[in-house]
Amino acid sequence: MTQNTSAHQLQGPQSLAGRTVLISGGSRGIGHAIAVALAARGAHIALLAKTDQPHPSLEGTVHTAVADVEAAGGRGLAVVGDVRSDEDVDRAVAETVQTFGGIDVLINNASAIDLTPAPDLPMKRYDLMHDINVRGTYRLTQAAVPHLRTSAGRAAKEEGGGDRWAPKVLTLAPPLNLDPEWFGRHLGYTMAKYGMTMTTLGFARTLADVGAEVNSLWPATLIDTAAIRAMPDGEALAQTARSPQIMADAALALLTGAAGVHRGEFLTDEQVLAHAGLEDLSGYAVDPAQRLTPDIFL
Repeated sequence: MTQNTSAHQLQGPQSLAGRTVLISGGSRGIGHAIAVALAARGAHIALLAKTDQPHPSLEGTVHTAVADVEAAGGRGLAVVGDVRSDEDVDRAVAETVQTFGGIDVLINNASAIDLTPAPDLPMKRYDLMHDINVRGTYRLTQAAVPHLRTSAGRAAKEEGGGDRWAPKVLTLAPPLNLDPEWFGRHLGYTMAKYGMTMTTLGFARTLADVGAEVNSLWPATLIDTAAIRAMPDGEALAQTARSPQIMADAALALLTGAAGVHRGEFLTDEQVLAHAGLEDLSGYAVDPAQRLTPDIFL
């Protein structure tokens, strides 16, 4: 796999050194890539994830992810818990604040996927997707709001010019696209992901008074993850995908201000990196000779 080398160009006006980021999920895949990229810029990373023990077929636990965070130069905190549990969410927020002194950034990464069409989707799977994707995102953001407000208050007291820090929420969810195709293909999953997207609209308005930057981020193409490779023909699909690093670099551009200021927007990784001045994305392709497969919802 080729490795993109242009991420060093992402020089935003805001530093992540000493900033605290709470991420749901992150043991592997896109969340893990984002955690490591932010840690390399000096951020403290708290991960709320269920993967305390190794999965039989998937690499990575919350503990190995924290080890990777610390190897990249950041401080890490592993919180073993389930975003569906109010108690676990509250404990994750409390431990993050106790360990690092606050929360400056929240990333809603945890998500469940099942692309079964509506007539055949078991309600147990429907409930799982809605509990993790919608309720989990809503509940974790709700719990973090007081600390994001505190982050804004601290920034107001800090010396500096016009590039004052603003608290940030980034949710990995697609743009709202009411094309019936997406509802017909996999109604349960579409509803669950769009529910995550709607939290961006709502919490962007909720935190507008403190200038928080609340946005959604979605890949323009398939991303090479364990979930993709586990699908039928997944190994072949992965060859038409991009590395998770593109999402990590897009998140980095948003959180440092390298892509400009965005509030309440639904953005793709390509759009964000274009705003940041990165035009050649060929290095992110798993196999540059293959035609990239667009992601769903676009």
